[in-house]
Parts: sequence; structure tokens; C-alpha cells
Amino acid sequence: MDSEAGERMEVAALGRPFRLGMLYDCRSDLLVPGTHVGNQSQNCNEFEIVASESIEDKSSALGVEASLKASLLGGLVQVNGSAKYLNDSKTSKNQARVTLKYKATTKFQELSMNHLGTKNVKHPYVFDKGITTHVVTAILYGAQAFFVFDQEVSQKEDQQDIEGNLKLDIKKIPSLSIEGDGSLKMEEKEKVSVEKLSCSFFGDFSLQKMPTSFQEAVQVYQSLPKLLGANGENVVPMKVWLLPLTTLDSSAAKLVRQISESLVQDSQNVLEDLNELEMRCNDALRTTTAKQFPQISEKMKTFQSMCSGFKLEFQQTLAKRLPSIRGGGEEEAVLADVLRKIHSSPFNNNNLTEWMDCKEREINTLLSLTDTMKNTEVVPSQNDLYKESLRTEHAVCFVFTSMGVDEPYLSALSNYFRQTPEPDNPQDPHTQDVEKEQWYANQENKNVKFLSVGITNETQKGSSIYLYKEGFSVTENFEPPSKPETVTVRDVNHNSVTLKIDPPKFGSESITSYSVEYCVSGEEGWKQQMASKPEEVTVGFTESWKKETVWLFFTFSKGLHVTLTFKSPFWDLVSETEIF
Repeated sequence: MDSEAGERMEVAALGRPFRLGMLYDCRSDLLVPGTHVGNQSQNCNEFEIVASESIEDKSSALGVEASLKASLLGGLVQVNGSAKYLNDSKTSKNQARVTLKYKATTKFQELSMNHLGTKNVKHPYVFDKGITTHVVTAILYGAQAFFVFDQEVSQKEDQQDIEGNLKLDIKKIPSLSIEGDGSLKMEEKEKVSVEKLSCSFFGDFSLQKMPTSFQEAVQVYQSLPKLLGANGENVVPMKVWLLPLTTLDSSAAKLVRQISESLVQDSQNVLEDLNELEMRCNDALRTTTAKQFPQISEKMKTFQSMCSGFKLEFQQTLAKRLPSIRGGGEEEAVLADVLRKIHSSPFNNNNLTEWMDCKEREINTLLSLTDTMKNTEVVPSQNDLYKESLRTEHAVCFVFTSMGVDEPYLSALSNYFRQTPEPDNPQDPHTQDVEKEQWYANQENKNVKFLSVGITNETQKGSSIYLYKEGFSVTENFEPPSKPETVTVRDVNHNSVTLKIDPPKFGSESITSYSVEYCVSGEEGWKQQMASKPEEVTVGFTESWKKETVWLFFTFSKGLHVTLTFKSPFWDLVSETEIF
């Protein structure tokens, strides 16, 4: 539609109800209904594969150029029929998508020069009131359709490979034949592949049933030429040509300027970046981790809501500014200033993307941690933790204490969105990564239950372990003991050995006793010897003690009789000390 004043312009119809002689306001890209001034055959059929989901490529598939695209971005143009394809976007990054475009043109109609005179203008007031800028002088009729095929992609699959195979399958649609039973004439391997596809249809055709599968899409595709009508009576405007009204009357309103392509591209980038974040938020909210930890999903939903609100506000700004700039009421610099403010605001794409990256790392870290916690149930809230702790004698709960803490960046987004004064240097979005430490081994014990939960606790940053007995909290900073640092032999005689056990690096204050279990290798009937004094154990053996395999373990307690065991072959320890 880009043209100089006085020249005829070409614009995509996008399902709008154009008629010859209808008036059109190029400042807002709106039709003026009820006002009009008053055959050539052009048959063509074509199909095309569209693999990109970008606004640029979707607009190109519909024949939309830069200036009209700006109106679409701002929501000025309400699209219909096949043009609704523009508003359909993927909801997940884990979707492989390929689109088949079908296009048919049938006839071209144009007003003759006799029609284009002021004597034929039925509504001369439009010149005085300045409510429109152009008149429709020619229309190309036809119809088009978009078949959008989607397939879910697992983490183990390669999305590019999937989309490559999709293209190959979809290219076959025009040549596929349908057998008598309604099935497709394809190899069994190909049938299995296309059964995974879902289909969405956007077209200028009236269908009895929308296709939702590959097979139904093939059937609809092959019926499209007939649906145009025997005489093309079911076609719609595809493309229109516009003549400035100033060629008929110099007092008519005119299009002063078009929006520069660089600003249109910048506006498009803002919206595409927000669409990308929308998909990433959707994927994050679908993860098991987000469902297990409400603090994660609540922050994600807050972030997603603010991004959606900001996107709508930006589109409303475009809808307000574009007609004014095109009509000469404002300079193009106004739009440039709007975009400049966005890039320097908390909503700039670098900050938004960094916050999202941090959240995805947090989710992956939590997933990794919870996967290592065998026999551990993740509970969603403090209330659920209390319920679970009542169902067992003892409950040991690993608590992520910082997930619910307020984040300065989300506050900065909220303040900016609501135009609340904020600090000059709002904090960058950083999420503290949770360190993975595999320090525990949850033994099966009917009296002990292992849990995990996300609860805000300002006194315990990052994470902590809570200990419960019969539903009552014993401590909110429980430290399980690690393995003893060293085990050395002190005294050895013919029927006993004394072991010196250095305290473990972590959790030694919870240890109340040590003991040694030993037995003859290969036999049952383990014997136990308790410590004679803290951190020292004397073991008495039989005459065959050198044949016995000795295992070390210890018990610990802090008001409870909770037992963890750490076993290691005693003979390996002895051989290292070179005592025997």
C-alpha cells in the first residue's frame, strides 16, 4: 500500500467486505460503510508451504505490506476468513508447526473512468468532513485457506527433524488419493506419522465440518475448488486497489505520510518478543515442578499477566497514534519515542528474557533436586505439610525457603505498568540458583516419612530441613550427619579391637552414639557392639575374628530415635591403615 499521494494503491482485502466504489480511510485502514460511487476472468490456483511462525512471514503469505501490517499490529483491522490465520500462534515451544496455504483467484473487476467523476459521488459530504481518503476502484476476487498442522515434540525429539518430515508429508496432500473406505492411500509408516498431527483451518470457505486431523484436511483440501461455486459465486475480495479522493476533489482528506518500515519492524519485534515469552511461560507452567510448587506458578502467572497487559497497552497506543501520524496530526517521532521508552523500561526484552531464563533454571534445578530425593513426597503448602506430618511418627522435610520471597524485578514491572514512581535503578532480575547437594539416602522406614515443600522462611535463606514428630515441629534447621571423617584403629589384641571415630563434618551435634555391627563373612547373625564412650568403640571378637567382615554404622538422635546408616567395609578401612 506504500505509495505517493495521488497514486493508486494496492491493499490486501483480509476478509473485509469491499465493494467497488466503497470509500476507504487509509489513515486508519478502515472501510466507510454505506458509501460507494456507483469482468474480467482471472483464474489461478496455487498452494504453498509456510514453515515460519513469524509475523513477517505470515503477513507475506497474506500479501500484507508494511503500512497495513502496522494497522494489524495495533488491532485497527478486524480480520475475517483466511486472514484469521494471522492471529493464530503457537502456545508452546514444544510444538512443531507447518502450514499449507491454498489460494484461488477467479475474477477481476474495475471501475471505468466514467464512474470516477464528482458527478457520480452520492455522498459529497465526505469531502467536507474529511472522514475518508480513498475510493475502491478495483477488486481481485477469489478465496484462500490455511491448514495449520501441529505436532507435540518431546524433549528427546529434534524439532527441526520433525518439521522437516512434516513438510514432506504435507507436500503430498494435493496428490494424495482417498480410497473407497475413506482412508488415505499411503504407506503404513506414513500413516503412523500423520496420525500424530492435529489440524486447524482458517479459510474463506463455508465448511460443514472443520478438519482436525490430517485425513480430514486432505478431504477438505480436495473439495475446495468445488466450494468456490460453479460460477465463482462463493468468492470473496482478495486484493483491492484504492484511488485517493484528492484526484476527484482537492478538498478531500488525504494520506499525509506512511509509517516508516523501520518503525513497523521495531513494533513487530516488540510484539513477537512478547509472544515468545508467552509460549515460554505456558511451557513453564505445564512442568511438574510448577504444579508441585505454587510459588513458582504464582510468580510465573503474575509475570505472564503483566506481559499480556503491557502488550495490550502497546497495541492500544499503536491504534491511537497510527491514524494521527498518517493524517499529519502528529509526527512520526511520537511513535519512535514510544518505542524508545519501551527499550529503556523494565519491559525491555533483555530484562524480560533474563528473568525468564532465571525462572527456567530454577525450575530445572528444582526438578533435578526432587528427582534425587527418592521416596520423598513433594507437598504444595504448609497446610498439606501439616496433614502429612500427622500421618506418621516422624517427618523429615526438606524445605525450599526462598521461593516465595518477593522479587524486586516483578515489583518494578508492576510499578511501571501502573505508572507508580520507581527507583532510578530498579534491580535486575536475578534468581538465586539452588545448589544441588546429594547428602542424603532415604531408607525405608514406616515410622519416618520424607517430604519436600516450598515455604517462605526469612530466617532460613535458600533451603532448610524441618523435623516433625507426630505433627509437631521439633526444629526448622535440622542437619543430618555426614559420613565420619576418618576411622582409625587404636588398640588391637587377640580378641578385641578399639576404633577411634572422628566426628563427621556435618551434623555431629545430632549424634548420640556409635556402634559396630560385625559377622563372619558369608554367614548370617550380625552382632552389635555399642560405644563405651563417645566416638570410641571397642569390639570383642571370637577366635575366628580375622575372618569376620566388620561394618560400621552409627545412630543419632535429637529428642528422637531416628536412625540413618552409613555402611562401609571395615576391612577396607583397616587395610588402608596398614594395621593388619
